Amino acid sequence: MKLRDSTTGFADVSLLETLSPEIRPGKTAVGVEGHRARLRARFLAAGPDAVAEHEMIEMILFLALPRRDTKPIARDLLARFGSYANVISASLPELLGVDGLGEAGAAALKLVQAAAQRLAKAEVLYRPILSNWERLMEYLQSVLAREKVEQFRVLYLDNRNKLLADIAQARGTINHTPVYPREVVKRALELHATAIILVHNHPSGDPSPSDDDIQMTREIKLAAAALGLVLHDHIIVGNGSWLSFKKAGLL
Repeated sequence: MKLRDSTTGFADVSLLETLSPEIRPGKTAVGVEGHRARLRARFLAAGPDAVAEHEMIEMILFLALPRRDTKPIARDLLARFGSYANVISASLPELLGVDGLGEAGAAALKLVQAAAQRLAKAEVLYRPILSNWERLMEYLQSVLAREKVEQFRVLYLDNRNKLLADIAQARGTINHTPVYPREVVKRALELHATAIILVHNHPSGDPSPSDDDIQMTREIKLAAAALGLVLHDHIIVGNGSWLSFKKAGLL
């Protein structure tokens, strides 16, 4: 049986009955605590689609700032960064520049980002990478798509193409990251890896490879082949898009 409520939206009656009395819809609590109770009730009864982006941020901040009205802070964050995803992925210095957020609020937001990335990584950790490509792209997007500077990572794989390690090899500037083939293959030997996938991001959002990207890939492929390592691919991550060197015929 479903019911519609102006506060909660659709929900199972049985689920509403499991909520503690103080957060069930229809209560007349007022002020910040009343607002929080109603928002929690709507989220628990109708799910995440029943709350707006600023309300999701509010709920995260409830836990970190129990004595603050987090609604104006949430709206300020959205106005400044443009979306829920951009808020969560904003850098720590950027977040600390928001009035009223403080270290506790910033830590709560970054914890959500870290939790999302760990969940995405868990989806690829124990499965063969090459047959789990969609999950891999989701993970790489969560880690790199909103980075403000270039970051070069190497995925080290075992002989079953399962992930041994995802290592951030280098960080650079907005459009350049220094990469040393010798360091890439040295780490592969230390991990007893048999194959690698190169990954880096383009903060511009455009995953098209540069001439330097193509040349660097060739150098790493030669260095890896000399030691019996297979270079499966090089992935460039943009904002909401990605490019595979192998699929583009560049590898």
